[in-house]
Amino acid sequence: MTPRTPLTRPLIADAAARVADAGGLAAVSMRNVGKQLGVEAMSLYHHVPNKEALLDDLADWVFARIELPAPGQPWRPAMAERAASARSVLARHPWALGLVESRRAPGPALLHHHDSVLGCLRAGGFSVALAAHAFSVIDAYVYGFVLTEQNLPFDDDDDAGTDELMASFLAMAENYPHLAELNATLSRGETYSYAVEFGYGLELILDGLERRMPLG
Repeated sequence: MTPRTPLTRPLIADAAARVADAGGLAAVSMRNVGKQLGVEAMSLYHHVPNKEALLDDLADWVFARIELPAPGQPWRPAMAERAASARSVLARHPWALGLVESRRAPGPALLHHHDSVLGCLRAGGFSVALAAHAFSVIDAYVYGFVLTEQNLPFDDDDDAGTDELMASFLAMAENYPHLAELNATLSRGETYSYAVEFGYGLELILDGLERRMPLG
């Protein structure tokens, strides 16, 4: 018989993430995570005191997967890469966005993540106050963009859905001329993809932060 892998908190968090991926955050329970690991729920309590602690570990699991600035990396590419990584992680795990915003007990990965981002900004010439503003506005943008993407009535591969929306704009041209103008402009180019707006919007934010940096 193959010996069972010993339970650890990281292993339990991995299993909780698989449960959430399969059934959403509501499916995460000590019982379901135990089942995912092939053990009784009571076995988990030797490592995780309760479900709240399990959710805290799961939030930390999310932050551990977001790319952090490399030592000495210039602040602007570092923030762009971190934002893109956070968007990718949150998109792969739709349950994660609501979870990371709701936890009160930060774990080591979250604390390391925040410290690294602030450290990169400070090393790049940001004041403490501007670094805090930058961190806040970038994350608000990433989280808001991910939330919008998750709730769009179609995705970028849904050409029929996109065409249907654009056709509805055209039909309303008399009452909504600016939407009709947008539709006409987009229809003259390549197929429109909402996803490309992420990079454009992020550049606007980074441009604004750069203009607010102290001189000299």
